[in-house]
Amino acid sequence: MKNKRYDAVVCGAGIAGVSSAYYLIQAGLKHILLIDEGAPLSLTSDKSTECYRNWWAGPDSTMVCFMNRSIDLMEQHARESQNRFLLNPHGYLFATSSRDMIDVFEKQGKEAEEFGAGKFRNNPSNSGYIRNPNTGYISELDGSDLITGQSNIQEIFPYLNEKTVAVLHARRCGSMSAQQLGMYLFEEAKRNGCEFKTAYMKGVDTKAGAVNSVIIENNGVEEQIESDAVVLCGGPHINATLKSMKIELPILVEKHVKISLPDTFSVVPRSAPLMIWADAIKLNWSTEESEELEQFSETKWLLQEFPAGVHGRPVGEGNQVLMYWTYDCESSERPSFPLEWNEYLPEITLRGMAHMIPGLKQYLDPMPKPYVDGGYYTKTPENRPLIGPLDIKGAFICGAFSGFGIMSACASGELISKHVTNGILPSYSKAFDPSRFSDSNYLAAIETWDMDGQL
Repeated sequence: MKNKRYDAVVCGAGIAGVSSAYYLIQAGLKHILLIDEGAPLSLTSDKSTECYRNWWAGPDSTMVCFMNRSIDLMEQHARESQNRFLLNPHGYLFATSSRDMIDVFEKQGKEAEEFGAGKFRNNPSNSGYIRNPNTGYISELDGSDLITGQSNIQEIFPYLNEKTVAVLHARRCGSMSAQQLGMYLFEEAKRNGCEFKTAYMKGVDTKAGAVNSVIIENNGVEEQIESDAVVLCGGPHINATLKSMKIELPILVEKHVKISLPDTFSVVPRSAPLMIWADAIKLNWSTEESEELEQFSETKWLLQEFPAGVHGRPVGEGNQVLMYWTYDCESSERPSFPLEWNEYLPEITLRGMAHMIPGLKQYLDPMPKPYVDGGYYTKTPENRPLIGPLDIKGAFICGAFSGFGIMSACASGELISKHVTNGILPSYSKAFDPSRFSDSNYLAAIETWDMDGQL
């Protein structure tokens, strides 16, 4: 019996692979095979902070345009699915106790407006500020609102540190259920002809410099899948896949771990946005704790200043609060599973969040048992994804999404489908093409970039 021929084989069933399969079918391909060693959406896609934003630094409007398109598509899917994946546009709230940061916030808001994120609004008296609605899944506001003055901020966000002198509320941002978005796309793809197989991609047959077939293996049994197109969506394993095809791209993986705790005292309102503290922090230890930590080399580091960026939000229908702080990121070429993390990480993260939201201090003694998990960010040097054709005809990549794979999944799936089917490419496509790393001028230019957009 002759093997079935597929229009494309998508390798990796994380959110990038599932979205790629969905949009390839939307682009008109009828026979798509999606493969993964594990269950769909089970490696890193289910470890996400489940947020989205059109709030990105420069040096140009590329990432804002890309994310605006992805949010447009997510809002479309939310309408079609009766908001199955709980799209929630409560925004990102950047907060500071440093008056020097007020000018920085204003600059960021104006720059974001220039890039297409929406209008910047300066609201020193709160008169023009519109609070988040309690219902609705399509963002009624974009751009950002700058609010200054401690009393003004306490009136709207009474749970924040009373020393907060400014907040910048980015509005076309929010949260969602990453698992439900992925399953919606997966089910729709399958309903329209996508097949899924539990298998490992062992190799690609590239006779005459082009893709002819994909060799997969399951339980020691090999199978040759005929196709002249393969889309690599390997997540943190993408380096190994590329090297098996003798393709070199500058990719590293970075371990990231988050915690969540039950907020039994209702410190954080369920309607709160994602909150990010923009200042460096020295953790608040008692005199006795500080003296004890100082005595030992393995704990003395806990007295140091920690970087800005601790962030968190309410999550789910219950009382959980998610907390995340990328104060210690390890980079490597390949991931290692299962993940391990420093024993102090949960308490450090809670103490950092308690600096921003003092009411959380009541969970420090005793600290309730947290839920801890994490995954890997797969990153390029300038923290932009790889979406497009590889040097081998018929081979494509859709990966290196760092911490923004969930929020960019729809736009990335759409973009890779246009590459595979020779569709009309959007303006931002060139910025993500893998061939950019063969351009010496580009490599020199990214050395001058001082922002990578990562939180």
